[in-house]
Amino acid sequence: MCGIVGIVDAGGVSFPLYYALYALQHRGQESAGMSTFDHRPYVHKGKGLVAEVFDEQILQELSGNVGIGHVRYPTTGANLPENIQPFNFVCRDHTLSLAHNGNLVNTDALRSAYEQDGQIFCTSTDSEVIATILAHELRDSGSVEDAVGVAMRKLRGSYSVVLMLDETLYAFRDPLGIKPLCIGRTETGYIVASESVAIDALNGTLLRDVRPGELITVTENGIRSVQIATSDRRAHCMFEYVYFARADSVIDGTLVYDARRKIGEVLARGAPVDADMVAPVPDSGTAYAIGYSTASGTPYLEGLMKNRYMGRTFIMPNQRKRENAVRIKLNPIKKHLENKSVVLIDDSVVRGTTSRRLIDIVRDAGAKEVHLRVGSPPIIAPCYLGVDFPTRTELIANERNTDEVRDLIHADSLYHVPLDRMVEAIGIDIGNLCTACLTGKYPVEVCGECCDCRCIEFMKGSVQTHLDLD
Repeated sequence: MCGIVGIVDAGGVSFPLYYALYALQHRGQESAGMSTFDHRPYVHKGKGLVAEVFDEQILQELSGNVGIGHVRYPTTGANLPENIQPFNFVCRDHTLSLAHNGNLVNTDALRSAYEQDGQIFCTSTDSEVIATILAHELRDSGSVEDAVGVAMRKLRGSYSVVLMLDETLYAFRDPLGIKPLCIGRTETGYIVASESVAIDALNGTLLRDVRPGELITVTENGIRSVQIATSDRRAHCMFEYVYFARADSVIDGTLVYDARRKIGEVLARGAPVDADMVAPVPDSGTAYAIGYSTASGTPYLEGLMKNRYMGRTFIMPNQRKRENAVRIKLNPIKKHLENKSVVLIDDSVVRGTTSRRLIDIVRDAGAKEVHLRVGSPPIIAPCYLGVDFPTRTELIANERNTDEVRDLIHADSLYHVPLDRMVEAIGIDIGNLCTACLTGKYPVEVCGECCDCRCIEFMKGSVQTHLDLD
């Protein structure tokens, strides 16, 4: 669930990249990086937030009218300097830079196959595997379109990619469209980014989403598109709408805020409770709580105040850090909570430890009842496609019913939005959403999760059965 951006701008790209990455900071807080090109590559990257990695002097040194950027949330590869993106390579006197959002499920098989052919890998990420495939094919054909076509045949999983080959920007998205990617126009150029908020940060205009399986080429002269692969379905990640994307983003035609507000209305009608107030877990619970308040008539009142200088606890690298950060991040407003029956609204319950700590904080502040309402169905299965749900044992709803989870998190009552109502609120047919973490049904074959695994076929480069490549 990283954030990626690529910009072509006649006025220079380093500062626009900085503003765009700042707008995408919620998608990754471990590291940030940029690569630009001006007759030669310019690169700067490091651990930390965007504002910690870059300053004015560094940005002025990143010369060029084309560039790409990345903020990292690790799902594959350790927290090591060599795993910070973008990755940069030299291939037959050409410079290739790549940034990737997503997660492959056949990384090990692909890496092993290329290592047997003598390829050396410098990182432990799946993103380098993508770059290796592209570079290998570019050496043979010299065609980016051919290289991306081969990559789409071999890669299994989620990937939205921005690629800079010398002074030309490319972007492509996996044929199922699992991870978001959109195109915008700015006053003096073009931008490709994970979310439309990056376009907004540059006062640009959202043109459209990159189509699943599409490769776009961006130069100062405009955008050229070619459909590399097609699929008979989509698998847009439902967790983007529920939690990960910013509420003011438009993803595949849906305003995230509206989806969350509608889910809040469903929560109010599905499990009404006589309460004094409804309060969000900020910030991702806010739109849900407003919808709940509107539908139920229960007054909306903040019960938890967020420290705006704290990052997202969900995307911190380990559970201990997530738990320790909760109290610093969210402080109860005791005068709002004392002797009140509270409906607390959150986007999801993953491991359950954060929910329990939040409910305990609200109770300790004087609330007499705490009813938890959740904007997603119970999460019961791991995600292999880019969200940090790695094992079933970590998921509190796995093999537990709602009453058991309610008791474990110390809530007076617990209600999740039903799957069909969540899908209806998002406005995308369930056949075109990835709901694997809710159902255990994955849109791609995953080792250990399917009975007819064909990893060796994919490793050799055969086309996935649901795809047609032009």
